[in-house]
Amino acid sequence: MVCAHLAELENALIAGAAVETYRGQPWTRNCREWVYFDVVLDIEALQRRFDFGPTVSVHENLDPKFGQERGFVCDACHDAVLGVLDGRSVFR
Repeated sequence: MVCAHLAELENALIAGAAVETYRGQPWTRNCREWVYFDVVLDIEALQRRFDFGPTVSVHENLDPKFGQERGFVCDACHDAVLGVLDGRSVFR
């Protein structure tokens, strides 16, 4: 499980039957646990729905060489919950 700052979002995605595509340490030791889901995360709707607090920021990678992703990262705990940039389903 990711840190407490992102756990409610992660649990909501799992309960909503979002498909988890990766869980682990994707880049460097500065990343603890990053979880990827095969859904488009509606960033604005999720920021209104969840009280992430000041340690959580929006993360976006638009580089097609390394996999395009968008979601949330906890700058304090170095965990992240991420989705794809385009897909069949949108999670709000």
